[in-house]
Amino acid sequence: MEKDLITELNSDLEKVSNPDDLKRIYDKYLGKEGLIKSELKKLKGLSPEERRIKGPQIQSLQAKAQELFDKAQQDTMQKKTEKTLEEQRESLDESVPKVGHLHPITQTVRMLNRVFESMGYSVMEGPEIETDEYCFKRLNVPENHPARDMQDTIYIQEPNILLRTQASSVEARILESYKPPFKVVVPGRVYRNEKVNKSNHFIFHHYQGVVVLERTNLKDLFGTFTHLFKQMYGEDVIVRFRNKYYPEVEPGVGLDMQCFNCKGQGCALCKNIGWIEMGGAGMVHPKALEMAGIDRSKWMAFAFALGLDRWVMARYEITDIRTLLGGNLAYKTDKNENTL
Repeated sequence: MEKDLITELNSDLEKVSNPDDLKRIYDKYLGKEGLIKSELKKLKGLSPEERRIKGPQIQSLQAKAQELFDKAQQDTMQKKTEKTLEEQRESLDESVPKVGHLHPITQTVRMLNRVFESMGYSVMEGPEIETDEYCFKRLNVPENHPARDMQDTIYIQEPNILLRTQASSVEARILESYKPPFKVVVPGRVYRNEKVNKSNHFIFHHYQGVVVLERTNLKDLFGTFTHLFKQMYGEDVIVRFRNKYYPEVEPGVGLDMQCFNCKGQGCALCKNIGWIEMGGAGMVHPKALEMAGIDRSKWMAFAFALGLDRWVMARYEITDIRTLLGGNLAYKTDKNENTL
């Protein structure tokens, strides 16, 4: 009888779909008029010996039935909760368009990083608040150089603490801190007390680089930048390298690209010369190597500083540098570069 009753109870519990079903099953088996209670009532008509045998069996049956019922009740309530949550759940609309995009400067920095990393360079950064030693002295900039004039340099505490005027201050720290050979690039903000116009700003960005190897020369530098210009602006890009003086290098090279705005005809952006200076470079001056403790009889080096904002302007055909720092969201690209 016990096995048959438990089997019947399990069968009924498997068919439960709501709390009302549970109540009916409880009343059927465990209620005052239920099957198990009826069996208990029958004990009164039995002899003492029979009650001693039959009583514990019915009590065990009742405990087993209660255990099965409690588990079924718990499962039913859990299913009801899950159903309620599912009905109340609000699904997200995956078709909502993405709002915002990476700034053109950020996109350009990431593209430059990728090109240089493919050539074995490391990417580093350094402090924007600098000392006179690393911003000027370590780069062989004499005291009478125009960059030391208050009209160019923004001092925090004259004459030693200033906002860096070029990212080559990080180059000076790298030359001092790392053992060659190495190839490093450094993107970052720089500051000068400049008159703001279409092509100049008192806050702008440099992309600095330095290479120290046992053997290297200007041909390596020219090859590096020929490759870089083509990677950034295509195979048809027109560039030139010209002699130029920079105190931290010897010899010095100016890196020019044909003006993207006027195609070499002359305009306000290129100051009517048809070319835009994209940066400066050259072989690191022997004095700069000596101050860093690098044996120039064993090691050779070249360095470069790119006007990063101009590389951004040329890539996205932006004709006014001031808008790069003005919160203008108009400069969007269809080149899918936000994921770079």
